Amino acid sequence: MLVHPEAMGVAALAEKIRKIENWPQKGILFHDITPVLQSAEYFRLLVDLLVYRYMGQKIDVVAGLDARGFIIGAALAYQLNVGFVPIRKKGKLPFDTISQSYALEYGEATVEIHKDAVKPGARVLLVDDLVATGGTMLAGVELIRKLGGEVVEAAAILEFTDLIGGSKIRENGVPLFTLLQNEGCM
Repeated sequence: MLVHPEAMGVAALAEKIRKIENWPQKGILFHDITPVLQSAEYFRLLVDLLVYRYMGQKIDVVAGLDARGFIIGAALAYQLNVGFVPIRKKGKLPFDTISQSYALEYGEATVEIHKDAVKPGARVLLVDDLVATGGTMLAGVELIRKLGGEVVEAAAILEFTDLIGGSKIRENGVPLFTLLQNEGCM
């Protein structure tokens, strides 16, 4: 049974997100979504809000970014009755991959996708937990495009509007949908 999203509201999700100062390094205010995931009620609310947005759209596959994007993306793909594609940190996928490096707000990273994960022309919904600098999301977009897929939209729970990530994603021709917008991740 789907809980109607208006019954609880997006604001309830914001209250459930735990904030941890100086993690993973000094000066970062980390927004931890695990309390949302640990609650059956709030996890259902999160997934339902996204399902209601995408259930009438033509989506061929949901791609989730390592690691919290896996949790949200897999649940969303299941509800939309489409496949799920993981985009993982370098060295974690067992088959032939392509990779894309990017800058984080506190370092560098590389993500990979299986070469056969997205068919040319596939309409892909890209999912992660949050958008800060946009590096991870843009790396995912680039991987999907290299395989010939079309990123229909990028989706996340939270966008930090005082950082340039959301703008960079939109400037790269990808619509971005976030349930919450917030200033002050650092």
